[in-house]
Amino acid sequence: MRVSRTQAEANRERVIDVASRLFRRYGFDGIGLKDLMAAAGLTQGAFYKQFASKEDLAAQATVRGYAGIRERWRQFASQDPRRPLASLVRSYLSPEHRDEQAEGCVMAALGADAARAGPVVRAAMQDGLVAHIDFLEACLPEDEPDRRERAMATAASMIGAIVLARSVNDETLSKEILDASIRDILKRHESTPGPHAK
Repeated sequence: MRVSRTQAEANRERVIDVASRLFRRYGFDGIGLKDLMAAAGLTQGAFYKQFASKEDLAAQATVRGYAGIRERWRQFASQDPRRPLASLVRSYLSPEHRDEQAEGCVMAALGADAARAGPVVRAAMQDGLVAHIDFLEACLPEDEPDRRERAMATAASMIGAIVLARSVNDETLSKEILDASIRDILKRHESTPGPHAK
């Protein structure tokens, strides 16, 4: 039975949404097309009508995942408009975010996979990472020195802490990694003179 153009587009969007979550949970190579399409309620044959390759889908799923995370970052930062970075860092480096890999940070879940992927996926990762750095820079006071460099270092610390916290069995150690990273990031930020420093 032939599906309408509208239904085909809805199916494609559903596949991208499902892939975005499943790739973050299992990795780009950790789930096959058959299982991925089944999770979206479609057959594997439908895949080739919608996407050029699995890498094409991986890139689009990466873009979709970053879009969702950017919205969450805005929500996190808005919890304390006077200190948006502190609010964002505490929310990002939380046990809740650590445990929700399929819905969490794309770079923390898929950064290592992207390093071995093709240029299309790496380009999507790069665009998302740059947008994250831009957001972090905007959370810093305008008169803070080296804002761009500080935003990059903060992004690296946040992402790395989540990767490490997810990689160990010991719940206490995992939480210590998160807490130590929060303290370190905020200490470095608040030690710089500026309107947000305490």
